[in-house]
Amino acid sequence: MAPVSFIAFQKELAQRMFTILILITAVSCNEKRAINTRDKSDGHNLISLAQRLSIEKQSEYTKVNIINPWQGADNVNMSYYLVRRGSMIPPGIDSSMVIKVPVRKIVCMSTTHVAMISALGEENTIAGMSGTGFIYSGDLKIRADEGFIKDVGYEANLNKELILKILPDITMIYGVGSESSGYVGKIEELGIKVIYNADYLETDPLGKAEWIKLFGALYCRESMADSIFNAEADAYNNLKLFIRENIDDKPNVLLGLPFRDTWFISPGNSFISRLIEDAGGNYLWKDTKSSVSMPFGLENVYLKAVNADYWINIGTVRTRNEIPAMDLRLSKLPCFRNGRLYNNNNRVTDSGGNDFWESGTVYPHRVLKDIASIMHPELFPGYKLYYYRKIN
Repeated sequence: MAPVSFIAFQKELAQRMFTILILITAVSCNEKRAINTRDKSDGHNLISLAQRLSIEKQSEYTKVNIINPWQGADNVNMSYYLVRRGSMIPPGIDSSMVIKVPVRKIVCMSTTHVAMISALGEENTIAGMSGTGFIYSGDLKIRADEGFIKDVGYEANLNKELILKILPDITMIYGVGSESSGYVGKIEELGIKVIYNADYLETDPLGKAEWIKLFGALYCRESMADSIFNAEADAYNNLKLFIRENIDDKPNVLLGLPFRDTWFISPGNSFISRLIEDAGGNYLWKDTKSSVSMPFGLENVYLKAVNADYWINIGTVRTRNEIPAMDLRLSKLPCFRNGRLYNNNNRVTDSGGNDFWESGTVYPHRVLKDIASIMHPELFPGYKLYYYRKIN
């Protein structure tokens, strides 16, 4: 199949969408009234793709449900009620689960959270976070350097006194297991609201990006969050369609790097596996399924890795020589010998901040285009990698 330019594809797609629009406008008035009524009804879930989040808009509050917020959680549901400042708490609602909105001051435990807050133009509300050295955004780094964003530590090293001094409206956390309840309880003991964020557990890149709607609700910027997400969903889906219609082969892809003699493999139902599939690749472990990374012995991985055409997301590796230094056998892999090595650390700071894990969660179409251009460079002539870089 002869590749077509992405611009030409977009023009063709616009013509298709125009035809679809004509068909949509042909529905009966009764059908349109039914659709409008459904969209505006109280209690309708505003989330379409994220599996661990639901947002229900009611007349007096917004109910947020965080579903199974840590790895291995089963039937765990955290409910929060967002109530406008100055409004009375509706009867029958547990006041301990009420969050007054818009949020004016927040402490975050992940850089993915600050990226979504920044996308909504609310970065000035970030008063603290865990590991300010891992911030990539230049503006936020300046705020941290000037003392406007405090480093509050993490878990065993959590600075409770500093959090109490900041006195945020909420602290947003992510749980890596039920054991995270220990430091969560320490924050709650201070009388500070805690809200879980499980975006990192989403298996769909757009499902992960849709968590910006949670921040839209917290900052009363729902329309802005919807617009950002809808634009991103369109960009991602258009790109995915373009790739699917213009490739003939799917090269095999290897991920990760061993730690000592163990290789923690991302399962086939992970978001990175989905990205590889959408980018026109064949992830070597696409047929596996797990809620956590799967530990394999290096020998077992090697037997499969010899079939890899490309090797991406190679830990913190920045030079080719670092790989055989870990294990000489890795230098014998065909993808290594052919120089098809790419890592997602093109946009990093000296202190370890990586924009792949920051803005990449808000704009997954950029990640998709990077991976697709690595495997199918003929589709994107002249394209310069954004999050990824070739390892030499």
